[in-house]
Amino acid sequence: MKKRIFLLVADSVGAGALPDAELFGDAGSHTLKSCYDTGKLNIPNLISLGLGHIEGLEFLGGASAPLASYGRMRELSMGKDTTIGHWELSGVVSKKPLPTFPDGFPADFLEEFSARVGRGVICNKPYSGTAVIADYGEEHIKTGDLIVYTSADSVFQIAAHEDTVPLCELYEICRTARKMLTGELAVGRVIARPFIGEVGRFERTENRRDFSLEPPKVTMLDTLAQNGYDVISVGKINDIFVGRGVTRAIAAHNNDESAEGVLAAQSSDFCGLLFANFVDFDMKYGHRNDAVGYAEALGRFDLWLGGFIKKMQPDDLLIVTADHGCDPGTPSTDHSREYVPLLIFGEGVRADSLGTVDGFSYVADTVLKNFKLSERKI
Repeated sequence: MKKRIFLLVADSVGAGALPDAELFGDAGSHTLKSCYDTGKLNIPNLISLGLGHIEGLEFLGGASAPLASYGRMRELSMGKDTTIGHWELSGVVSKKPLPTFPDGFPADFLEEFSARVGRGVICNKPYSGTAVIADYGEEHIKTGDLIVYTSADSVFQIAAHEDTVPLCELYEICRTARKMLTGELAVGRVIARPFIGEVGRFERTENRRDFSLEPPKVTMLDTLAQNGYDVISVGKINDIFVGRGVTRAIAAHNNDESAEGVLAAQSSDFCGLLFANFVDFDMKYGHRNDAVGYAEALGRFDLWLGGFIKKMQPDDLLIVTADHGCDPGTPSTDHSREYVPLLIFGEGVRADSLGTVDGFSYVADTVLKNFKLSERKI
C-alpha cells in the first residue's frame, strides 16, 4: 500500500475525440494535437512517463523505456464539463446529462432571482466569458444589472465589475442562485466571474468562485475521509465537491499556485489523497483558443512535474490525468468530448500499457484499492 497518492488533474488536456464526440458537436477535436501542431510543445517529463505511447498520441514520440503505466480513459458520463468529469474521476458516473440552456434561462426564474438579489439581469444567453464583458460591461456599470450568461456546459455564470458589485455581494448572489437552481434547473455550477478595468479594457480577475451541485452519490473523497484518511484538495477541487470529503483545502487560483500547494503538501506528512486541479490550461488557453499559450503552459507544467517527481518518496504514487478536453484549435470556445490521458507512476508500479479504459472511475477504483477500501462506506 502506498501512503500518499497525488492525483493531478491537468484541466482540459484531452487526448482525442471520443467515438460519440459528434453528438456533442466535437467531432475531430484533439486538444493535445492542437498544442503539438503549434511547434511549441516541449514536455520531456510527460513523454518519459509514457504519454506518447498512449493510443492516439503516438505523434508526440515515445520513450525508449516508459517509466509509468500509461493509457487513456473514455468518459461514461453524459457530459464534457468540469463537474461531470471530476465526479466520474471520484467514482460517480452521471448517466443523465446536467441541464443546459442554449436559449438562456426561463424568464420567470430570472424575475424571481432578480427580486431576491435586488439587481436586474442582462444578456441571458450563451457567450464567451471575455466577449460578454466586452459587450455588456459598460451597460452593467451604468445600471448595476448583473451579466448572466451560460455556455454549452451546465453553468449559470454571473459577471460583475468589482467596483460595481463588491466580491462579498457577488458571492452571496451566487449562493442565492445556487439555492434556487434545483430540479430541472439544477445546473452543475454557478460561477462568479468578477472583472476589473475600464470600458474597452476589461479583464477578468482570479477572484472567480464556483458554487457546485453536490455529488448525488458517495465519492472517493467521502470514503477516504470516513475511513480516517487525509483528503487534501488543491485549487477548485474543494468547490467542485462542495467541501464534501475534504479534510484540508489549499486555495489556488492558477497553475503556479496549484504547483506551490502541491509542493507544500509533498513536504508534509500525510496519509491519504492529495487531489489537485491545474486550471490554467482550460481557463486561460482552451476557452480562448490560444493553442500557443496552451502548449507553453504544458511545457511549464512539465518542467515543474520533473522537479516534483525527483522529490517523490518510495511510498508515494502519482496519477496524472484530465477531466475533459478544450481544443484550442477549433472554432468552438467550449469544452470538447475527448479521451483523457492516464499516467500512473511510483516505485514498484509496473510500466506497461493500460490500453483504453472504460470510465474515469478507474482512478477512484485505483485509489480505493490502494487503501483497501474497495467497498465504499456510506
